[in-house]
Amino acid sequence: MQGDEAVVAVVDALDALGVEYMLVGSLSSNFYGIPRLTEDADIVVELGKVSLHDLMQRLGPEFRLEPQASFDTITMTTRHILRVPSSGFTIELFQLSDNDHDQERFRRRGPVSLFGRTIAIPTAEDVIVTKLYWALTRRHPKDREDVRDVIAVQNEKLDWDYIHSWADRHGTRALLDEIRREIPPGV
Repeated sequence: MQGDEAVVAVVDALDALGVEYMLVGSLSSNFYGIPRLTEDADIVVELGKVSLHDLMQRLGPEFRLEPQASFDTITMTTRHILRVPSSGFTIELFQLSDNDHDQERFRRRGPVSLFGRTIAIPTAEDVIVTKLYWALTRRHPKDREDVRDVIAVQNEKLDWDYIHSWADRHGTRALLDEIRREIPPGV
C-alpha cells in the first residue's frame, strides 16, 4: 500500500467512524504550495468517543499502531503513529489540542479534493501560521521552505491581516517578513 492509498484508507475510516479530522503537515502545504515528496502524513483528529481500537479494526491488517503513544512537545498534544509495513509509510495522528491556534485552524478547516476524495485540510493561512511556528521552534528547513512555497503560490489570495495577527502572537513576524523578502517579485 503506497502513501496516497494509506491516507485514503485512514480518511475513509475516520469518515466512516464519524471522527472529525484535518490533514496537516507537508500534504496540506503541498496542496497550496509546491509539492514535495514525503514519507509520512500528519492528521489532527478529535476522536471523541471513538477509540483507537475502533479505528484499527476498520483499517485492518495493513496498518500497525505503535503500542506507545507519545507527547509531542511542538504541538503539545498526544501523538499516535500508524505504520504501513508494506511501504514504510507512516501516518501520525495528533489529538486536537487546546491551543488557541490549533482550535481556530480546526474550526476554519475546509474540504478539498485530494487523492480522489473530499478531505478536510486547514486554510492556506493556517498552514503558513503553523509552519512558521514549527520553523521557529523545530528549526527544520522544510517548514521554512513550505512557508515560502505556499506564499509564492497563494500570495494574492491570502488574508494577510489574519496571518500577521497570529505571527505577532507567536513571535514569528520577523521570520515571516524575512521569508517574504526572499521571494522574487512577481512569483
